[in-house]
Amino acid sequence: MRAVVLSTYGGPEGLSVSELPEPAAPDPDGVLVRTAAAAVNPVDLQTRAGLHAGHSAVHPPMVLGWDLAGTVTAVGGAVTGFRVGDRVVAMSAQMATGRGTYAEVVALPADIVAHAPASVPLTVAAGLPLAGLTARQALDRLALPEGSSVLVTGAVGSVGGLAVQLARRRGLTVVAQVRSARDEEQARALGAHRVVDGANLPVADLDGLLETAGLPGAIGAVRDGGRAVSIVPTRAPVPERGVRVAVSHVEQDGPGLAELAALVDAGELRLRTAREFAFDDASEAHRRLAAGGVRGKLLLLPDVP
Repeated sequence: MRAVVLSTYGGPEGLSVSELPEPAAPDPDGVLVRTAAAAVNPVDLQTRAGLHAGHSAVHPPMVLGWDLAGTVTAVGGAVTGFRVGDRVVAMSAQMATGRGTYAEVVALPADIVAHAPASVPLTVAAGLPLAGLTARQALDRLALPEGSSVLVTGAVGSVGGLAVQLARRRGLTVVAQVRSARDEEQARALGAHRVVDGANLPVADLDGLLETAGLPGAIGAVRDGGRAVSIVPTRAPVPERGVRVAVSHVEQDGPGLAELAALVDAGELRLRTAREFAFDDASEAHRRLAAGGVRGKLLLLPDVP
């Protein structure tokens, strides 16, 4: 099978397509998935650059990628929730497990897999797992009661855009921080009640902060004794004025992913795709994400010529 392999830590030039043995059969509690698309995420760029080498369980040569959408091609004997032919999505913690998703066929434990949303193509659904679970779990960690107000930074990014929608659905008043005026319309379309830029943040009057952008000074928008959760561990807010600060690390969660997929089918969660790349163009996809300003997911497709 074809897979995008990282041969050495460093720049995007370290990525290339290689032929690897296809998994012969799933584990008893696992499935094989033929990939329709795998998303490109910031963690992939960080892993490629070697920023996580000190605490990663796997090292080059390795297959990158944390999430995918595809079709089940084989089912382990102990698996009851999936059948061959099912359309599925999954998030795999590649850095810890070595189960990268930039490959034509991926072997995964069934408990981290969910049925894909039926209302969108698999190439769109591939943008849900990592970003959706990151946003959901961070909001769970923030644990603001209905009626509270929250600032979401990076509100039109892949995680931020889903966080805005999920926060609105939880009954929160959402203040969305964006980088430019051109993003205001998109933030409002995602459900933001109010849109601000980094230079005009509220001052100590919101109940919570969900930090997806590592924005300096964002904690200043939170009232004394409020709550802040960051998904950017290297730039988490420094606690002040009794504000409780936590970092949320995304975890594999098949049932949680199934709930997110159901929200997509119910029309309550919108997925955005920015561009599709062939496996052969993985280096270009990494460069594009690193350049910033991406509004929606960048996807790698094994079948694009």
